[in-house]
Amino acid sequence: MKLKGILIIGVIVLGVLIYYSTFVIDERQQVVITQFGRIVGEPISDPGLKFKLPYRTANFFPKNIQAWDGDPGQIPTLDKTFIWVDSFARWKIVDPKRFLLTVKDERIAEMRLDDILDPAVRNFITSNRLIEAVRRSNRELDIREVGIPLEDTTPTSLYTISVGREKITRGILEQAQPKLAKFGIELVDVKIKRINYVEEVRKSVYNRMIAERKQIAEKFRSEGKGEAQNILGDKDKDLQEIVSGAYKEAQTIKGKADAEATKIYAEAYGMDPEFYSFMRTLDIYKESLDEKNTLILSTDSEFLKYLKGYDQ
Repeated sequence: MKLKGILIIGVIVLGVLIYYSTFVIDERQQVVITQFGRIVGEPISDPGLKFKLPYRTANFFPKNIQAWDGDPGQIPTLDKTFIWVDSFARWKIVDPKRFLLTVKDERIAEMRLDDILDPAVRNFITSNRLIEAVRRSNRELDIREVGIPLEDTTPTSLYTISVGREKITRGILEQAQPKLAKFGIELVDVKIKRINYVEEVRKSVYNRMIAERKQIAEKFRSEGKGEAQNILGDKDKDLQEIVSGAYKEAQTIKGKADAEATKIYAEAYGMDPEFYSFMRTLDIYKESLDEKNTLILSTDSEFLKYLKGYDQ
């Protein structure tokens, strides 16, 4: 029993020694070994199972690229325009020994990045015009609204850049990198995530945009009303021409019809005058003798001869 207890204790001690003597590194990590706070050996970055003395400590640091997100802030530009700037950066630990000696962990590294990158961003924004932070090149910029000539808008010279957004971000990186190198940090990239007017300026810009759109809309409405009047005028003119043409055609047809009827009547009268007189008198009866008309005639009237009988 005594031997069994010794074996159990030995196994436990061996397990504890193995636990404190081994560590695993994955592809995203790098390790610095310290002994009582002093760095021992070179950093280890190869992934796999590693060994160390039990009383030594393995300090793990990320090997992959880390993200830094700056605090958005209000910054004035060179042309005295207050804007809201939000920036971000990518960084990585390239010297873990120096990183451990200076900043110790990622939380403190983030604070150092804040202290260095935020002033660098502010410095470059305040040293350049707003358009420099917005545009990347001097490609043709369409600032004209539909129907408004270019000369009536803001001069295009105000949209020409000499620095541009890429040079500004590159300048921020070049200014900040030497200050971060002493912490074992390499600044991979710096970008401006978002630029916007501050609330007061934004309202005035929106109001101006609304006024410009209303002006353009009113211009379109006026042009539309003028075009509508032109169309209505052309319609009335065409309608008048159509009506006049139709009336002329109707009168021509009616004249031809009357001439033809007169010709037929004349021919009929020439063939049998008595029969023609009889038919015409019947037509007159039909038109004049109805419930709406009253005639007072003598009994020997010529007009009533066909009603009372015809005597040769």
